[in-house]
Amino acid sequence: MKNLVAILLVGMLSISAFAQEKVAKIEFKTDVIDYGTIQKGADGVRVFEFTNTGTAPLIVSKVTSTCGCTVPKKPEKPILPGEKGQIEVKYDTQRVMPIRKTITVLSNADTPTVALKIKGEVVD
Repeated sequence: MKNLVAILLVGMLSISAFAQEKVAKIEFKTDVIDYGTIQKGADGVRVFEFTNTGTAPLIVSKVTSTCGCTVPKKPEKPILPGEKGQIEVKYDTQRVMPIRKTITVLSNADTPTVALKIKGEVVD
């Protein structure tokens, strides 16, 4: 009886050691968008594209920017494994100045925090 219990215990430990945990992974096409030189009042919307390369649904819980001049928009639904998603960023091009902003993405991915950057210059 003791041998049977020991064999079952070792078997269960072996199975659990080889079982892989499902995890979401977020891979961005690029982590920097360069607006270049744009005119005051030009279209300030750009899109960061990403893919969930993991084995679990990816949930983007929060997307923030370093100032109010940049408004990010996160996906509302989970991104299933293998599917693509996007984060839309709108910069206020009424401000004539260089663009150097960071957008922080929080999710349930294996790397839970990702920093994206936008750069460029708005001219009059």
